[in-house]
Amino acid sequence: MKPDVKAFFHKPTYTVSYVVADPESRKAVIIDSALDYDHAAGSTATTTADEIIAFVREQKYSIEFILETHVHADHLTAAPHLQRQLGGRIGIGARVSTVQSTFKKIYNFGDDVAEDGSQFHVLFDDGEIFHVGGLRIEVMATPGHTPACITYIIGDAAFIGDTLFMPDYGTARCDFPGGDARILYRSIRKILALPPETRLFLCHDYAPNGREYLWETTVAEQRAKNIHIHDGVSEDEFVKMRTERDKTLSMPALIIPSIQVNMQAGHLPPPEENGIAYLKVPLNAL
Repeated sequence: MKPDVKAFFHKPTYTVSYVVADPESRKAVIIDSALDYDHAAGSTATTTADEIIAFVREQKYSIEFILETHVHADHLTAAPHLQRQLGGRIGIGARVSTVQSTFKKIYNFGDDVAEDGSQFHVLFDDGEIFHVGGLRIEVMATPGHTPACITYIIGDAAFIGDTLFMPDYGTARCDFPGGDARILYRSIRKILALPPETRLFLCHDYAPNGREYLWETTVAEQRAKNIHIHDGVSEDEFVKMRTERDKTLSMPALIIPSIQVNMQAGHLPPPEENGIAYLKVPLNAL
């Protein structure tokens, strides 16, 4: 089974979103969407998401799910906007509750913010299988970058979120609350145990050394060439490298607004009595 895959690159955050469709039934899912957000102005827009909407309508696709691979820390999801325009159910891994519990304390949210994943329509367990038209979609838990990371295996393709980047850029960081380099190593080895020809679709690309932006690779290419975790790299070697590298990294520019929105399925805070909505900024907490 080979699904039709259309990628949309959001250059401000280097995020890649996907429309994945069954060419026969025209049923489809959207994976890892991005909302336009001007951090300096505190303003949002739906320009990029609207490109996805236009494509879906042009192709006459029926959207069944709007899926997240994890609670993103570098961009805001456009899932609610897409759902209002196209329908479908918003889904994420069941362990999102762990992320919500952790960050609810950091943001000092009250009881009005649930930490049971109920903001999402569907919570997927490891090993769960569901169907969209003729597409068989298998959920694989791949934590390490965050506790709630999952991979969607759809025919000959796998949508792996932030676990891996292109081989010349390596692997995801593990220093966010709940991250774990040893767990990430084991998750990636699960992905790399898929058939060698499996297409791997990434959530980000940063085009090191000025090359063109890329977001599709294969299991075979990652096993042979990934600079952090190619075949022969031991778990202890990876953990040492990843831990030392993470100590040198700055926090993502949008981590503060992104997580508080994305852990609530992309729903923005409600306006206050003056008609303006506000995001919280925890000081000295990350």
